[in-house]
Amino acid sequence: MFFYIKALHIIFIVTWFSGMFYIVRLFIYNTEAQEKSEIEKRILTDQFSIMIRRLWLGITWPSAILTLIFGGWMATYFYPIPQWLWIKLGFVVALYAYHFTLQRIYAEEMKGIFRFSSNQLRIWNEVATILLVAIVMLVTVKQNMSWAWGIAGLLLFVLLLMSAIKIYKLIRNSNKQ
Repeated sequence: MFFYIKALHIIFIVTWFSGMFYIVRLFIYNTEAQEKSEIEKRILTDQFSIMIRRLWLGITWPSAILTLIFGGWMATYFYPIPQWLWIKLGFVVALYAYHFTLQRIYAEEMKGIFRFSSNQLRIWNEVATILLVAIVMLVTVKQNMSWAWGIAGLLLFVLLLMSAIKIYKLIRNSNKQ
């Protein structure tokens, strides 16, 4: 039974992350649509609002809930709870905190409030990537991982991601001119 629960947990993790990655892209496009002419802005905003609502309420939220259910169920098989699992749960709490920030952005954009620039949203989109890498590495490597190397690797990964965002912004700005 454990492996069926684990498989369902992994499936809903994948769909949850897919939803979180794509929703921020839609937030970015919706934010950039606000800079268009009034007709384009209205058409794009209406379309993005439909896409955002369906993705968020139809895929991302249900996946987050089912991930929690199957993950919690799976955790009942561990006693005592190993140290690596406690650390993973810390990252999972951070991931749900991130999810709730996306909920706030969702609610604001549905009301026509755009507090963040597209570049800020691009950076925010990478938080899910960082948490995904941390969780997968931790679950896969478990006790064999050196904490010093794990933290150093995660920091290096963050540095590479932020550098890639800056390079992308430079290329994008040079293509506009």
